[in-house]
Amino acid sequence: MKFKHVLTAALLIILSLTFSFNTRSQILISILLGDKLNTGEIEFGLTGGFNRTNIIGLDEAKGLNNFNLGFYFDFLLKKNWYLYTGVLVKSNMGSSNIPVYSLGDANLDTLMQGGRVDRKINYFNVPLEIKHRFKNRIYVDAGFMFSLRYKATDLFINEIKDKDDLVYKLDIRDQYKRLDAGVIAGLGYKLKKGLGMNIGIRYYYGLVDIIKDGNSKGVNSSLYLYAEIPIGAGKSKNRSNE
Repeated sequence: MKFKHVLTAALLIILSLTFSFNTRSQILISILLGDKLNTGEIEFGLTGGFNRTNIIGLDEAKGLNNFNLGFYFDFLLKKNWYLYTGVLVKSNMGSSNIPVYSLGDANLDTLMQGGRVDRKINYFNVPLEIKHRFKNRIYVDAGFMFSLRYKATDLFINEIKDKDDLVYKLDIRDQYKRLDAGVIAGLGYKLKKGLGMNIGIRYYYGLVDIIKDGNSKGVNSSLYLYAEIPIGAGKSKNRSNE
């Protein structure tokens, strides 16, 4: 594993956690650096997909559907063993169908009566996992994921005339801790040898009580269905052949 590759990966992760890049900026960085990073020792690309999350501990809450996007690295440690990391720069945790609570305003409380609350907590997620790939291209991975919260919102939703046509947003960042961490594990499949697309499933379970007040408890959980696409794979292959 070359030091310059590790340094580049570390810098990209630090930049993503330091600055609130938009999705277009992240994709541009990936395209510009993908073919320079994809070698026999490292695989780099975009990752994205669907995840269903829930805050375990919230009474009557149900799962919340989300989409996520980011980039990933596979560092070869030794034959068939890899260190997997990266950043999900667009990723939400949370729950749906939370019972409506008082907003401290009689008019708003009347409008929202009979509705629901969807809670969305936005994080930068950094997984750190050990991956083992079998000869049939199936792989398993397990490790930890660390998260940095940058936004949290309660969406009060009700129906006046059409479905979900009334929405009120409430900033709840001061109610939730900034950091989260937990365990993550998954199963996946590489569609072809070399720099091929990966598809798989992962499950995350938080080990941190993310609620600040101390009177109630809640931990994040999320089931991820994802696809990973190496960037610059064709160029890297041609360069290797040359």
